[in-house]
Parts: sequence; structure tokens; C-alpha cells
Amino acid sequence: MSGLISLTLRIWRQRSPESPGAYASYRLERVSADLSLLEALDLLNEQLISAGERPVGFEHDCREGICGSCGFLVNGQAHGPQAATTVCQLYLRRFNDGDTLVLAPWQAKAFPPIQDLVVDRSALDRLIEAGGFCSVNTGNAPDANAILVGRDQAASAFETATCIGCGACVASCRNASASLFVAAKLAHLAQLPQGQPERAARAEAMQQQMGREGFGSCSSQLECEAVCPKQISADWISWMHGERRRAAGSGG
Repeated sequence: MSGLISLTLRIWRQRSPESPGAYASYRLERVSADLSLLEALDLLNEQLISAGERPVGFEHDCREGICGSCGFLVNGQAHGPQAATTVCQLYLRRFNDGDTLVLAPWQAKAFPPIQDLVVDRSALDRLIEAGGFCSVNTGNAPDANAILVGRDQAASAFETATCIGCGACVASCRNASASLFVAAKLAHLAQLPQGQPERAARAEAMQQQMGREGFGSCSSQLECEAVCPKQISADWISWMHGERRRAAGSGG
């Protein structure tokens, strides 16, 4: 569908973490259906600023679905109704003329509110700081193919490396678990030669940090997989549990 579309946006407005929040309704009349939802919010903010009102706070950066900055609930679904899509690549043509869209921030204890649709997702950064990296000094970049990695192994590692850390998996889980995020980060490094020296310590540290940040346990509902914009399989969560048992067995 293309052309013009009119929508009602019911948006969670909250001036600060300490302020009470409430939904406010705004009307967009006859705007291009080819606008992305973030571009529609840009348009709405121009109207609000012109009227002397506070614009809607929301996160964004690349707007190409690869940075993980944007993200909120659209009609209760993380990133909206379209599978394998970040909210920056959700276009108004996905909706019907006259629809009402309810926009709300991620809701999780580990993601405290900042303003409107913006939440503090630094808990994910601290999970990475706990061990989601290689600290081994590998020197200069080696020549291509100097470290042999099988095709299937490389493809599997890349699948997990596509996690953009948007937080949709947390927001969609009834226990607000970060299991899919942590599993993806662990699996990315553990499948490559460079990740082997710290493999056991990494698995232990990141899963312990997940509990300290207030993330819940895996709910086994698979909602995380359903909303992941990169379609990372929840099977990696089972793999992660095995990784921790492996770490315990190795004394790491």
C-alpha cells in the first residue's frame, strides 16, 4: 500500500524518571504511508515544537536496523507487528488508515525509565563488561585465513554475532530475562578460536552479572526469539546453560 494515511498515536509521556507517566493521544493526518514510524515521530515532534510543546523522547541512531538504539513497544509488541524488523524499519504502510498505535517504552526492572519512550539500557553494557570480549593481546591483524575456521562454524558464530543489543528480547519476556542476549554473546566468541582462552570464565561472569542486574530467569515462552529483529534462535539459551555446566566442570 502507498499513498496517504491518517493515524492516532497514543504515546507514553513521562517527563523524568521521578515523574508520573500517562498516555497522550496525537493525530497524524494524511501523511505519507512510506514514512517509517520514527520519521512519523519526527514529524509529530516538529508539530509539537511549533506548538510550544515538549517533543516526544525516543532513541535512534543509524535507522538502518543495525545499531540497536531504537526500540519500544508498538501495540504491545516489541518493535511492532512485523517480524525480523527494528522499529526504525517499520513503515506506516504496514498499518491501515485510521489505525490507533499505542507506543510504550520497554518495561523491565533492569531498564529503568528515563523519559517517554527512552529507557536506561546500560545493564546490557555492564553484561558485556563482565566478560563479553576477548582480553587476550592478539597483536596485529593476521593475514586472511591464517586462523582456520570452518565454514559452518563461521556461519554459526556470525548468526549469534548479529545480535544488536536492542533489548527487545528482555522487553518481551514475562520474566524480563536477558538470556537470549547473553547466550548470543557467549556463543559468538565460544565458537571461534580467539574466544577459547577465556571461554569458561566468560560464561560464569556474564551469567552471574545477569542476576546482579535484576534480569529474570528464562521463561521458556520463546517470545524473545519471536521478536528478535535478527531472528536469533532461542536454542542458544539451552546451549548457554550447557556452557555454564561446562565451565563449572572445568573449574573456570
